[in-house]
Amino acid sequence: MLDSQRGLFGVPRDICYLNSASYSPLPLRTQDAAREAVGRKGAPWTLDADFAGRQHERARSAAARLINADAADIALISSVSYGVATVGRILDIPANTRVLVLENDHSSPVLEWQTRAASAGFSIETVRHPLDGDWTSAVLAAIERAGAPRLALASISSVHWSDGGMIDVEKVAAALKRQGALFLIDATHAVGVIAMDVRKLDPDFVIFPTYKWLLGPYGRAFIYVAKRHQHGIPLEQTGFGRREVRSDAEIYLADLSYVTGARRFDMGERDHFISMEMAAIGMEMMAEWGTEAVSGRLKMLTDRIAEGLAASKVRIMDAKFRAPHILSLNFAGGLPGGLVEGLAEEGIYVAPRLARMRVSPHVFNDEDDVDRFVTALKKRL
Repeated sequence: MLDSQRGLFGVPRDICYLNSASYSPLPLRTQDAAREAVGRKGAPWTLDADFAGRQHERARSAAARLINADAADIALISSVSYGVATVGRILDIPANTRVLVLENDHSSPVLEWQTRAASAGFSIETVRHPLDGDWTSAVLAAIERAGAPRLALASISSVHWSDGGMIDVEKVAAALKRQGALFLIDATHAVGVIAMDVRKLDPDFVIFPTYKWLLGPYGRAFIYVAKRHQHGIPLEQTGFGRREVRSDAEIYLADLSYVTGARRFDMGERDHFISMEMAAIGMEMMAEWGTEAVSGRLKMLTDRIAEGLAASKVRIMDAKFRAPHILSLNFAGGLPGGLVEGLAEEGIYVAPRLARMRVSPHVFNDEDDVDRFVTALKKRL
């Protein structure tokens, strides 16, 4: 199991930060790289002609490594919502079919399809929150529901952002293939912590940002596009998405056919000299530790919290249904007013999510952090 990596972060000992599902702190190494990058942007004449390209490919390769993809199948994007909008541009959802989403899933994998449904003539089917926390069984039942319209697409998070419920994407992918349906995975709360191999899983799209579990900046995200969808029209029309648009040549728009692979789906203005390197560093660190080591450490921490609260009135999802790194605490009558704010006054940071308390440690947390949280929460309750 991975040891606590607190020494790689600037988290003071008196701060108990258990909210990485919102934003993770940046490693000290990443902060140093960011300061150096700001200096480069301040002196752009120091950048060689290939600098931006090297940054793009470093980040693309780092993202691909996390899900065992080819770098050519990864596009550089700004956010999960941008990625889902890209998928919306690529796909034509037929009329009289249905798109599957999760109840209270994050807005990103949901709103695109809700916006398109009426005009395109397809329906949205929402998988209701399972009382026992078994999201996988609920999704499988919806996929295979007898008498339902043909299923075109499941657009779902692999870990529910609010309650930490984990979906078995292998079982879901197999069920969708039996129905001839497509699979879009919002892997925001999975990549880097929970193993994913797109070569074996064969999803249609996988999208994830860096600012939470991948220890990176806001505004950097990536989309895996299966090869069978790489002939679609991108959301933005860019020169670098075409074969030959060159400002240093005699003919500027020389060849407007699209480049091969997923690079055609790269966002416009991708030359983020500062944050692109920051994103790459965080992803490389996570890959070096490995999902088994990271998830093992975080599961130890969340299990320790669950055990510490076992005799309290707090209700916690069964361990077999929850992700290793997100713990959702349920209270009779809902989340007590002022509880999260009161903990923050003690230097303990968690998040209120849909009348529950979400606790999300990362590799910089240790046993002292979670024990301190349990003690403080019990006292306040």
